[in-house]
Amino acid sequence: MKFIKNITLNLVFLSIIAIACVRNSKWVRTEGGVWATTYHITFMGNESLSDSILPVLNRVGSSLSMFDPNSVVSRLNQTDSLLVDSDFIAVYNMSKKISSLSNGTFDPTVLPLVEAWGFGPSHKASGDTARVDSLLQLVGMNKTELKGRMLIKQNRNIRLDFSAIAKGYGCDAVAEMLAQNGVSDMLVEIGGEISTRGKNPEGGKWRISIDKPIFSNDSTIHDSQVIIEIENCGVATSGNYRNFKETAGGRYGHTISPQTGRPAITDVLSATVVAPSCMEADGFATALMAAGSKKAMKIAEKSGCAVMLVLGNGTVWESNNFKRLIAK
Repeated sequence: MKFIKNITLNLVFLSIIAIACVRNSKWVRTEGGVWATTYHITFMGNESLSDSILPVLNRVGSSLSMFDPNSVVSRLNQTDSLLVDSDFIAVYNMSKKISSLSNGTFDPTVLPLVEAWGFGPSHKASGDTARVDSLLQLVGMNKTELKGRMLIKQNRNIRLDFSAIAKGYGCDAVAEMLAQNGVSDMLVEIGGEISTRGKNPEGGKWRISIDKPIFSNDSTIHDSQVIIEIENCGVATSGNYRNFKETAGGRYGHTISPQTGRPAITDVLSATVVAPSCMEADGFATALMAAGSKKAMKIAEKSGCAVMLVLGNGTVWESNNFKRLIAK
């Protein structure tokens, strides 16, 4: 009987805590800077949870940030094998999945080529541009392998860059932390990538405006292409219209083709993807940008994601499941 009494007391105590948490819940909005970009987070919960957001992002950054020389991925890029953490493993496995479904259009090992064309952490073009063919020998997720927690590279000069998927994973990581603390309604945005759960402050689905492609290096310029209504999923948009280089030979974007080793010249100005996770949406958006519209449409069908492609001729292609998300 004493055991039953203790259970009853514990249940009463937990009920009191739950009631107190509900009473302390309110719509909280917080923002800040991370990974050379900004984040904006809205959730229904205890305001004290705001203090837990940056530690989660710092944890993800310590694993995946290219700007941190001590991060897991930075240390891996200096050797041929390394014990990696759970954040790295989650992103690596999703990258392998997207790489397979996109026939290699998405590939984090493209880093040497990204740097050679003047993008990446250094943002400075180098003589490596003339060595594209040799650099291509270092590209390919199939040249890496995860055994348990050990990531092994066939060549120590192979280097990985998860920048095309890390922001999405960061959104998911923050959303998961909030969910574990009892939050059911939230929107997490990092650098334009978004993870949503539950309802918005008005009690409906989250309304997301997708930017219309406008060629400018000014990130403050925004014009809406379409508004979608979503819940319990992630959304990401990739495009070359805000990150490109101007040269005497013309303009080229930051999306590098793993197949050719050169900036992807396609008819896709922007690709928006809605997927179960923001990490998945983020990675597929990059893959579709590099693929070109015909291949991108096939990849969209295989992935099952909701997709919108804005093409250079002014037309817009939307998958059937994306059309159902468009706000009426």
